[in-house]
Amino acid sequence: MKILDRYVAKNFLIGYCVAFCVLIGLRVIIDLFVNLDEFTEHSNLGAMAVAANILNFYLFNSTLYFRDFAGMIMVVAAAFSLGRMIRSNELVAVMASGVSLKRVITPILVLALLLTVVLVVDQELVIPAFSEKLVRSHDDIPGQESYKVQFMTDEHGSLICSRRFDVKTSTLHNLTIITRQEIAESNDIDWQTIGRIDAEKAVYDFKTSRWVLTNGRYTKLASNAWLESIEFYVSDITPKDIPIRLESENQGLLSFSQLRTLEKQQTKIKDLAQLYSQKHSHITEPIINLIMLMVSLPILVCRDPKSMKTAVMISFGVTGLCLICNFVCKLLATEVVFDSVMPEIWTWIPVFIFLPIAFIELDSMKT
Repeated sequence: MKILDRYVAKNFLIGYCVAFCVLIGLRVIIDLFVNLDEFTEHSNLGAMAVAANILNFYLFNSTLYFRDFAGMIMVVAAAFSLGRMIRSNELVAVMASGVSLKRVITPILVLALLLTVVLVVDQELVIPAFSEKLVRSHDDIPGQESYKVQFMTDEHGSLICSRRFDVKTSTLHNLTIITRQEIAESNDIDWQTIGRIDAEKAVYDFKTSRWVLTNGRYTKLASNAWLESIEFYVSDITPKDIPIRLESENQGLLSFSQLRTLEKQQTKIKDLAQLYSQKHSHITEPIINLIMLMVSLPILVCRDPKSMKTAVMISFGVTGLCLICNFVCKLLATEVVFDSVMPEIWTWIPVFIFLPIAFIELDSMKT
């Protein structure tokens, strides 16, 4: 059995490498073909600098492409490895020796589980570590990006505004911070403005983890008095967080723990629903990837080489249906359906639908 396990595992890993290179490479080529003109917008850059910029961009974004294509890569790898065995009638020989087909696909499921762990590491550790590099557009030069910050909420409930944030110098220019305090009205939590901080600029000090203000002034709303002694402002918002928090779709680059921290600062139902959906997606996405493989394997394990093409098409169709269902549920997660917003339920619906199907198919395999 160990020899058979090694043989099946080797075929699957070869198929996985091929599928990874093809799908990720195709994604990169299509994106590069569409956005090549944006990479060359800066006329002062030479050909080598443009090539380095392109390489840098897709090197970091490949972590995102892997996260998005991980499930499809496993299905394609399974089709590739099992297709080789069916074409050479190896599955017939294995069955003739008394080995169950369920035993044959066991190494594939074990490897798929290990590769799912790799996906979780990529999702929870690698992507958040490089999140500020993943939000830049194609025409940005690494390290020279700038953003406009408008009413960004921090852990204190304060609203941070800046005309320009320079990534290279970690500087907020023309800074305004509206300070607020939390008040309770009935059973709801509300915020009351208590003052305002103004500064020419704020530079982040990584040693002390605070923003050092230049000409910082603080105005209390009640007394309307200027306090000239504001030299720094402490906040959980760091230079790395600013590009990510500017757009809600960028929050998907955060880890599960970071999303849990961020949801405590949101008060709008739409924003909270988006965060809940993204948080639960960190759990459901790896599960859905495994489910897609579990649904496809019983279809792909056929004994007749003539029916292999049909089996592959059916397995890809079922996989596509699962992806479409997952996509639609993500769209509905932040919408009002049946007079309520239910991001957690919508995120888990694809699992509730396709997991029983996967177990039924595995149980009904003809061995």
